[in-house]
Amino acid sequence: MLSIGYSYRVPVAKIAAIVASDSAPIKRLIQRARETDKLHDCTKGKKTRSAVITSDDEVYLSAFTADSLANRLESAYLMSKVINAGANWLNPSYRKRIKK
Repeated sequence: MLSIGYSYRVPVAKIAAIVASDSAPIKRLIQRARETDKLHDCTKGKKTRSAVITSDDEVYLSAFTADSLANRLESAYLMSKVINAGANWLNPSYRKRIKK
């Protein structure tokens, strides 16, 4: 489980993307998720800085930056030793170690 702040967690296996929420396409995606009841606001009233998109089209809003969440995700994988070599959020140096 990835902690996205304020005691909210997202299953790591379902995460498709972690993106900054300030671009127009992401704002449209958030609006569509709101209209279809697939939006989860996990900011506790703080400014939305990132969105976590899952494989089942759920969108979780977070007050933490996308970089911060990606670092948490990377740490969670490295600590649990459940590493996916093709994951986008892994540092290239770690990928080299995994492939050996």
